[in-house]
Amino acid sequence: MPLTEALERLYSRRRFGIKPGVDRVGKLLERLGNPEKQFRTVHVAGTNGKGSTSAFLSSILLYAGHHVAQFSSPHLVRFTERFRIDGKEYPAEKLARLLDIALKAAPDEATFFEITTALGALVFSEERVEFAVMEAGMGGRSDATAAFDGVMTVLTPISLDHTDYLGTTLDAIAGEKAGIIKPGTLVISAKQADPARVAIEEHCRSVHCIVKTLGTDFSAERNLNGTFDYHGVNTTLTELKAGLSGRYQASNAAVALAAAEALKAGGTNISSSALRDGIAKAYWPGRMELIPGTPPLLLDGAHNPAGAVALAEALQEYSYSRLIMVTGVCEDKDFEQIYAPLTPLVDAVYTVTPAIERAFNDEELSRFFRHKGIKSEPCGSVTAGVTKARSEACADDLILVCGSLFVVGEIKAWLENIHYSGIRG
Repeated sequence: MPLTEALERLYSRRRFGIKPGVDRVGKLLERLGNPEKQFRTVHVAGTNGKGSTSAFLSSILLYAGHHVAQFSSPHLVRFTERFRIDGKEYPAEKLARLLDIALKAAPDEATFFEITTALGALVFSEERVEFAVMEAGMGGRSDATAAFDGVMTVLTPISLDHTDYLGTTLDAIAGEKAGIIKPGTLVISAKQADPARVAIEEHCRSVHCIVKTLGTDFSAERNLNGTFDYHGVNTTLTELKAGLSGRYQASNAAVALAAAEALKAGGTNISSSALRDGIAKAYWPGRMELIPGTPPLLLDGAHNPAGAVALAEALQEYSYSRLIMVTGVCEDKDFEQIYAPLTPLVDAVYTVTPAIERAFNDEELSRFFRHKGIKSEPCGSVTAGVTKARSEACADDLILVCGSLFVVGEIKAWLENIHYSGIRG
């Protein structure tokens, strides 16, 4: 069966929407023979930096000689991006067979993400991986990935996120995301705002877990030459180079290094060279991804206020005459807060409507920027926006494509001349 046919059946499950809870995915995993028990799972939950942190940790484990899988969502261009074995996308022809098996075993009301999560377990079991670095979908306690018994949980920075499902306060959201932590396991956390930190620490005490936190138990210090120094619990590494661009990546890398240190302390073979090489050679698309050209394109999937702040700070590392932004958002996002850190930096904006459900209209978005006193023009499609920006830009300008992972995905598909289908979940 071709993957496209199986994916049509899977995408039809999106009619069930988002249903918190692990009962359905647990039943599906049981029907599949509990493939999730065949490898060691490291959970990665949070709001921002999940993909980058997962990529750093997966890369470290790979360079340490381990057979490692990485599960992520959403994909940018291809569904196969969600399943990586030793850093490489899983082949479509192999995935099609396993997806057919998962679909046939799925309970009637199992959702798109629940089946996709179980599919990940099936893929990783079949490939006999040692570790699976599992990125949570949106939550924690009730996320489908919580059906896996993790040996460790990594928490990236938590901010207001999916308030319809997770809670309306930072402490409530942090408590929900921390709910993925399994009793008696180790927790590695990024630096958190006080309400989130307190909620995480309280939850860890309730389930008898030790939490190691960036800024308290380990640290990352940036150097003037763009490298950073890591001071861990048992290891100090200097002049580290991160394979992912953006000054905020030093923090993501430090969290991954602390997680690797903890695994090493538990008996996993990880050398100092693997720590260094894994950080340097990590790859994660669509996050501060520079596409060479005249002028160059900078792609970043920041889609919430905290991500936009990190993007604005990272832009300080780039030299350009004018910053021209091509952007679009989903209608359920707080776009005023997302764009607040970026509007002082941009010289012109070309707004677009992503080719997905619930996309915010580009004409309305353009009016928002013009009201702020910024030159702005609605362009309709994402590709039309980039084409217009290129035609107006000078060689020493920088074109920033941002606002949504779906906008970035559309552009990447266009640049690679392949079909794009924006799928949430």
